[in-house]
Amino acid sequence: MMRCLAIDDEKLVRDLLEDNIKQVPYLQLVASCKHAMDAIDVLRRESIDLIFLDIQMPGLSGLQFLRSLPHPPLAILVTAYEQYALEGFDLDVVDYLLKPYTFDRFLKACNRALERHQSRQDSLRSPAFGMDDFFFVNVEYVQVKINFADIRYIEGLKDYVKIHLTSSNKPVLTRMTLKSMEERLAGASFVRTHKSFLVSIPHVTAVKRDTLYLGERELPIGDAYREQVERIIRPSTH
Repeated sequence: MMRCLAIDDEKLVRDLLEDNIKQVPYLQLVASCKHAMDAIDVLRRESIDLIFLDIQMPGLSGLQFLRSLPHPPLAILVTAYEQYALEGFDLDVVDYLLKPYTFDRFLKACNRALERHQSRQDSLRSPAFGMDDFFFVNVEYVQVKINFADIRYIEGLKDYVKIHLTSSNKPVLTRMTLKSMEERLAGASFVRTHKSFLVSIPHVTAVKRDTLYLGERELPIGDAYREQVERIIRPSTH
């Protein structure tokens, strides 16, 4: 069961969201809010797994609200403005519903959220990765073993990641977001260097300005990740 929060300043949209949520067996509506500030109060009091979020709202916008949360729940954006889709995905939202949407499109977004939620729960139930030197990922209904030491870097492609290995020229493609993979590898020797890249620190051979090198492979360092790269890769500079 996923505990949900609906946020939209239009009552008709909130009513529709509430009705749709009630039709999905694995969703439980905890609260429905007109403004983002009301939602902040709910998040202080309640455990929320998924939020349905409008973007254009008076006061604090949906995207501003999402950025303000230190540990945001999974989020599905519900809006009439298609131009915000790219910015939403930069914030690692699950999906983007364009008003007016159909129930089957709503259900598809919820299924994506459930998959992400289950992945998070599985990682919490699993032994700490630091206790092992491998993990498994699903590749076309087959569980493939990945050794930590074999990973050079991981590349995010929206709902998928490519795991680039030293032992193969062909990367392993699995359905998972880079954010979820980063959470699963927390505490291991990996660093997020860019919105699209998670890098194995032992394979880093050089760092120069905005570029990180793994042998001949060059990867960009994003502005938002520069400080943590400096802190982890070059601790002597701090």
